[in-house]
Amino acid sequence: MTKNIVVIPGDGIGKEITTAAVNVLKKIASKYNWQLNFSYYDAGGTAYDKSGVPLPDETLAAAKAADAVLFGAVGGDKWDDVAPALRPEKAILGLRQGLGLYANLRPVKAMETLLEYSPLKPSIIRGTDILIVRELIGGIYFGERCESEEYKGTTRAWDLENYSIPEVERIVALALTTARSRKGRVTSVDKANVLATSRLWRKTAAETAKKYSNVQLDNMYVDNCSMQLAINPTRFDVIVTSNLFGDILSDEAAVLSGSIGLMPSASIGERTSLYEPIHGSAPDIAGKGIANPLGTILSAAMLLRHSFSAEAAAADIEIAVQKALADGYRTADIYSPEFKKADTLQMTQAVIDNIG
Repeated sequence: MTKNIVVIPGDGIGKEITTAAVNVLKKIASKYNWQLNFSYYDAGGTAYDKSGVPLPDETLAAAKAADAVLFGAVGGDKWDDVAPALRPEKAILGLRQGLGLYANLRPVKAMETLLEYSPLKPSIIRGTDILIVRELIGGIYFGERCESEEYKGTTRAWDLENYSIPEVERIVALALTTARSRKGRVTSVDKANVLATSRLWRKTAAETAKKYSNVQLDNMYVDNCSMQLAINPTRFDVIVTSNLFGDILSDEAAVLSGSIGLMPSASIGERTSLYEPIHGSAPDIAGKGIANPLGTILSAAMLLRHSFSAEAAAADIEIAVQKALADGYRTADIYSPEFKKADTLQMTQAVIDNIG
């Protein structure tokens, strides 16, 4: 197998964590006798400093031509005063639009070795294995908006939420298809008791599910879902929801496992798909070599699974991460005195050493 991967380190700790993931992928390539070619491009604040824009044309073009994109993180205090249209975060929004990244997949799995780090009791969090499927390029984030207008003698602002049937069908179908290889259950989350878009969402989800007789679909209001994630997370298998609700729920779910540094994600596209950890650029620790690389390494596992259909190799990485943690290696964000304190390089090597 020969594949081309575009690596976009971004800002802050981005270079450190993407380097870690690339080294793990090189180990996997050696094991399976693959040819993985890596090319590097700028985005975010780093790109703005060099070229005056957060997403250079050459970066987007390279991403479109690649077999997959591995992304680090963007942003930082350094660019707080940059014009809104040129902020580093516009890079990821531009990539989502340019690549047609319509779905974000975020797995939330409670590892036995890390149960003590969860804010929930072990008896509640144990066995949690959720995949949140978030619609990524529609809804209120991409609707029309007005930041200030005069209306009936006062000033107001507004944002427009809208979804079409094809948009809902596409994301729900992805969730249902994915559930087939899991426990076969999908929870569609909406606010159909209040919102017209949610009523369309619920109706379309039900129609789409008729084509998947081997998958169980149920519906849940977003407020109840947010509560159930905190008191009964094991009831969920796959959650599918809109852009706004998915943004909120996936961040809530991210803390269940105990550290945001361990959380990967995949953004599935009409062209190339993009893989990134969900944490930020952490400029306060950039260059210190202490960042947790596991979220990015696990994102690389998702890259193998979803872009290359390499399930065995993806599982190799995930098992190696679990073994490294079971061996007692901990980066600073999850360290306590009874474990082996590891920097970014040491944690990465521990994972590599556990890949057979």
